[in-house]
Amino acid sequence: MTGQPPTGMDTGKPHPARMYDWYLGGKDNYPVDEEMGRRMLALDPRVPVMARVNRAFMHRATRWLAQNGVRQFLDIGTGIPTEPNLHQIAQAVAPDARVVYCDNDPIVLAHAAALLRSSDAGATEYLQADARDPEAILDGARKVLDFGRPVALSLVALLHFVSDADGAHALVGRLLSELPSGSYLMVTHATADFTPEESAAAIEKLKAAGVTLALRSRAEFTRFFDGLDLVEPGVAVVHEWHPELGEPVPGQDDGVIPGYGAVARKP
Repeated sequence: MTGQPPTGMDTGKPHPARMYDWYLGGKDNYPVDEEMGRRMLALDPRVPVMARVNRAFMHRATRWLAQNGVRQFLDIGTGIPTEPNLHQIAQAVAPDARVVYCDNDPIVLAHAAALLRSSDAGATEYLQADARDPEAILDGARKVLDFGRPVALSLVALLHFVSDADGAHALVGRLLSELPSGSYLMVTHATADFTPEESAAAIEKLKAAGVTLALRSRAEFTRFFDGLDLVEPGVAVVHEWHPELGEPVPGQDDGVIPGYGAVARKP
């Protein structure tokens, strides 16, 4: 990336959002992100495929939610804009959909205009806030979303960067506690279930660079949905969740995709 980094940007260590951008072929990343990305590729060359599969899940899940009546979305850990963004998927089905994006990376803020191109009937807003500060997120989201009506809470590729010690489950519980019956939780999460050796090496490399990676088993991932009603097919390997709602990602069937995805409804 050329030019001066946005104010508050730490280019001394890799950032998951910028690494994700590099995996997807974007230009909003720095040498430190590319360097760590290449280290991850050395462990598993299919990491870029995993990133695209994860993005494709978000598209399909958002489409399913919009088709099933959801008109409000709270997307935490938005990442650097990559079209189509969540609001474009939702508003293609329901032009009146309202979307609040949230991320803590200044580079996402620098590109927030791409997240705010709403349909005339709908609305989009961007919050600069950390996922570990649910009160700030909820306060900001209330200015755009009606918490008296169902909201889809999107935590895509986020929770594996929040350890149990940092209160990952309490975070999800706090966010859901403010949302009414009929709201949904959509999550994707990396796992070590299929690639234990590569995953252990990835955890150590990222830890040395100051990045937490909390890979969880299927059972540990499923805990995030305690008290909710899972949408069929329940917890699934990411690309196997309602594949009919989107196009397959090239290479997704050439090997294991070590991640789970699910959507669940709050009773």
